[in-house]
Amino acid sequence: MEGKPAARFALGKQSSLAPERDDDRSAEVPLSGGPAAKVTQVPEEIGSGIRLMFLANEGDLDGIKEVLGSGADVNFRDIDGRTALHVAACQGFADIARLLLRMGAEADPEDRWGSTPLADAIHYNNNEVIRLLEKNGARVRVAPMHVKNVREVPEYEIDPSELDFTNSVDITKGTFRVVTWHGIQVAVKRFNEDIIADEDKVRAFRDELALLQQIRHPNVVQFLGAVTQSSPMMIGDLRAFLKREGAQTPVSAVRYALDIARGMNYLHEHKPEAIIHRDLEPSNILLDDTGHLKVADFGVSKLLKVAKTAREDRPFTCLDACRYVAPEVFRNEEYDTKVDVFAFSLILQEYFKSGTHAYFIDVNYA
Repeated sequence: MEGKPAARFALGKQSSLAPERDDDRSAEVPLSGGPAAKVTQVPEEIGSGIRLMFLANEGDLDGIKEVLGSGADVNFRDIDGRTALHVAACQGFADIARLLLRMGAEADPEDRWGSTPLADAIHYNNNEVIRLLEKNGARVRVAPMHVKNVREVPEYEIDPSELDFTNSVDITKGTFRVVTWHGIQVAVKRFNEDIIADEDKVRAFRDELALLQQIRHPNVVQFLGAVTQSSPMMIGDLRAFLKREGAQTPVSAVRYALDIARGMNYLHEHKPEAIIHRDLEPSNILLDDTGHLKVADFGVSKLLKVAKTAREDRPFTCLDACRYVAPEVFRNEEYDTKVDVFAFSLILQEYFKSGTHAYFIDVNYA
């Protein structure tokens, strides 16, 4: 086993998801993070892992058997997280891929951009390798918002390798997790792999990103960035923790209620188009480290245009938190910001319960 890779293998065809990819590169390989060098054969001084990738690029079956026989790790990853199987998939060497799999290579490893050998084989139209990888359990995982040119990468894009999930904690039913990013705690909303094949979910993801970039308020989560060029796709929010406690004192309940109301009022008064949250419920209310609540999760939010009302694109089906959904949404009728007021009133009911007593305030905040 080799230690942490210090080299980048840049010979031949590159990752199908790397925005800076140059498909025509054929004879350059920086061996230790330095300038690329022209090579015609593998240099003796490089490590066995990079040597393995070089031999896979050259289609050298005997050389691969020799280097693996001498103890090289068949699953070695370079600094970009790429393996010899990635290289063989790019080059279309089915016999090399077959040998690597037989020697224990993982069939579905992801590089730093989220590309797998199967994704690379599909990109380069290497059909025999595609069939081989699928037979060995590989599956397609390509970020649906992936761009082809580095200049098209959004300014908010975050490198997923910067997110530390080592001590991450679930805070909302597995959707939001607290992780570390550049030394601070952030809440990350992760999207399941099924978003790749669901156009409606991809559209909702795009809409949520568009909304988050428009809004800024102390009682609405602050958008920091997103991962869109690799899978899984993620959205990050600043210092957010779920507040799910039992009965509250009247004073604390009023304070929390005002935090939610201020955040929702900001959304409803947003110009030029009001924003209906449409999924306001306790697990989408987060607590920051100053003790204030913030409204989060805009995956099904609506922008009110000239008509001042909205309607579901299809009949509403309740999968979770049905209690907070207004009747007009269930009935597939036109609705407006009052559906959020309905949900807000039910949240208040939970916050204000204290034993057999309840406290009420005016919920007509918008």
